[in-house]
Amino acid sequence: MKLQGHAAIVTGGGSGLGAATARALAKAGAKVAVFDVNKDAAETVAKEIGGVAQVCDVADAGSTEAAVAAAAKAHGAARVAVACAGIAPAARIVGREGPLALADFRRVIEVNLIGTFNIMRLVAAGASQLPALDDGERGVVVTTASVAAYEGQIGQAAYAASKGGVAALTLPAAREFARSGIRVCTIAPGLFGTPLLLNMPQPVQESLAAGVPFPTRFGHPEEYARLVLAIVDNPMLNGETIRLDGALRMQPK
Repeated sequence: MKLQGHAAIVTGGGSGLGAATARALAKAGAKVAVFDVNKDAAETVAKEIGGVAQVCDVADAGSTEAAVAAAAKAHGAARVAVACAGIAPAARIVGREGPLALADFRRVIEVNLIGTFNIMRLVAAGASQLPALDDGERGVVVTTASVAAYEGQIGQAAYAASKGGVAALTLPAAREFARSGIRVCTIAPGLFGTPLLLNMPQPVQESLAAGVPFPTRFGHPEEYARLVLAIVDNPMLNGETIRLDGALRMQPK
């Protein structure tokens, strides 16, 4: 799909992978709506790229429905959605203080997995009503898993479970939406230079980066965004989860 003139939504678009993706989509000619729970962050990115900002909690049905409706009013129904919103708290299933609070586990699932499903269902519903483009295509949904979906570390049980769910959602969604000409792919990033990692002490950053075979560094958010553009551009990419990790395989801890 050529992005020029088409509407796109990026969740978690106020920072990190989402912000880089919003910039890349806008540069390619898309009309981008930046969704984020952080109003100031969303507005900053939207102003930079000439898009619109929407405060959105992807785990909340009403919040996301209102944001999608507002974005459609500004740009038309989105043909492209990129789900980058997520949280990654670290906690053992059973720690020094006892078992992990069920509410804490539930919140990670709600944001990372249910939030991804939430934006997917709404954008796919809208895109399915749009006129078909070349090859009968109507839309593309790109979701974000993690290498933790495959090699979750100690302390990542909730995060790994949520991202494993995102990866597992990919193929059945792609199969269901095929009749509407909507593709679904997932990116599973390794260690990327987002605020979560860059706020760690420098020695910790260096130790983590040293574990990446090649290139031996954190990924750049712009490299994630480049893969998003490649997925959107290539109509044969569908129903796949693509690792973007420099051959990294995470150790138990």
